[in-house]
Amino acid sequence: MAVFATRRYARYRPTYLAPATAGSKPTTAVVAVIPAYNEARLIGSVVLKAKREFDAVIVVDDGSTDDTALIAQAAGAVLVQHLSNRGKGVAINTGITAAVRQFNPAVLVLLDGDGQHRPEEASVVIAPILAGEADVVIGSRYLAPTSSVPLHRVWAHRAFNLLTNHTSGTAVTDSQSGFRAFSPAALAALTFSAHGFAVESEMQYLARDHQLRVTEVPITILYDDPPKRHAIMHGWHVLNGVLRLIGQYRPLLFFGGPGLITLLAGLLWGLLVVQIYTRTLELAIGYALISAILVIVGTLSLFTGIMLHSIRAMFLEHARPHEAE
Repeated sequence: MAVFATRRYARYRPTYLAPATAGSKPTTAVVAVIPAYNEARLIGSVVLKAKREFDAVIVVDDGSTDDTALIAQAAGAVLVQHLSNRGKGVAINTGITAAVRQFNPAVLVLLDGDGQHRPEEASVVIAPILAGEADVVIGSRYLAPTSSVPLHRVWAHRAFNLLTNHTSGTAVTDSQSGFRAFSPAALAALTFSAHGFAVESEMQYLARDHQLRVTEVPITILYDDPPKRHAIMHGWHVLNGVLRLIGQYRPLLFFGGPGLITLLAGLLWGLLVVQIYTRTLELAIGYALISAILVIVGTLSLFTGIMLHSIRAMFLEHARPHEAE
């Protein structure tokens, strides 16, 4: 068993491993990657259950200050450590890189380290990939009535689903699920820029950009323990991350939409200035200044969105031929 951190309470810089040689044939291995931050109480049982379902289990200890790394390693996981807490997105990138370099898996499965997911449901999650029907499989808690989801989470998930689905162009029922499976094609295409919990939403943007096939299967989420993070703060972090993703992946919508609205508002305000002048033969200087400011800001925002959209489309066109090689 390969171990990347061995001393008790050791803190090493992240182990970034080079991807497998381009064009190399994936093995038949099914590998689990578990990002974990201060999950000492449950990570051991999660790893032990996962080892019954997967050929290998990789735990990425994201700078935990408790015994997460020690317990995960003792339970039999391949351990990769971050020196400090860098966020779930970075931990997933590290785990995928390590899995591809060491195992070159036929399927990679993401699990959370807090015990909410049931590793025994892995066969359901990986089935569409093994059948060649999908590149990304999302385990959804809303496809079957097997999860007792708290009401405030239901409404928060609906809001994030609506926002992410409409801006990414990829529609799913559970955009925030952390139980997911990926094909080799997806692993070759996906690198996440989101550091925090918006990384699940980013997968939908990347799936659309790289033309990956996405499907969902029903899973069960366990809510036996209270959340570690306050619901409002957690929701704010996700919302902030999703808004950043919209600006990054959909600049025409993020900048162009508000810019067009602002420009139209400035033009309508300008019509008001014209009407006042026609009626009184006096220039409403204050209204005219507001109109000019709105027109200038709206025009700049609209053209910023257009330019960023064009630049992004150019990069995607150059990237896709390399993915197919």
